[in-house]
Amino acid sequence: MFERLANYDFAYLTTTGRRTGKERTVEIWFALQDGRIYMLSGGGDRADWVRNLRKTPRVRLRIGTQSANATARVVRAGTKEDELARQLLDGKYQGWREGKHLSSWARNARPVAIELA
Repeated sequence: MFERLANYDFAYLTTTGRRTGKERTVEIWFALQDGRIYMLSGGGDRADWVRNLRKTPRVRLRIGTQSANATARVVRAGTKEDELARQLLDGKYQGWREGKHLSSWARNARPVAIELA
């Protein structure tokens, strides 16, 4: 559904506030691989949107004019998926390539995966 939008700069992720129950939307960088959307939280686990999706993983994703309900999850540290998410985002936004070191942002951020409903 979103494959043709992979080159857009931003996605809009709407989470449900963990305390208020109100919808909260963030504009965020993203990368797409095999139908899955990846994002990196520069604020790690302290970011409100990450804390929100940990409590309520049902989210809404918008890229361009396309929107979809989805399920979000924090990617498990040290896995192949963790490495993939960091490389995809760093490659798209920071110019990372095979054989180069990841940027400090990509090394230190918390990867999140979005599975479309």
